[in-house]
Amino acid sequence: MSPFRTKCRWQRGTYMRLASKERFKTFVYTKQDMDAIKAGHPSDFRKISQRKLAKRVGVHPSFINHLVSGYRTDCTTEVAESIAEVLGLDVTVLFDPQEPISNRKTA
Repeated sequence: MSPFRTKCRWQRGTYMRLASKERFKTFVYTKQDMDAIKAGHPSDFRKISQRKLAKRVGVHPSFINHLVSGYRTDCTTEVAESIAEVLGLDVTVLFDPQEPISNRKTA
């Protein structure tokens, strides 16, 4: 088991919400990064391309693009843990667990 996998078991129905798209952008290449590279500016080689991240996680590249752009902000715990593992982070650096709807108190 990877050291980046979370030790706790998430409650059934829990999903993960992206803490910040800006924080996520620090780990993947964006269009602005690619434009800067083409213009001859140095880039941060610790970043990973969105396509490569998607392939390693096992999701469609558009899903990663939607996370980067903020169009989507949530995913399953399995996908969140896979993204964190590929990036070499703890899942809680990028995602906040959200409790299942059935457990939320209504006002």
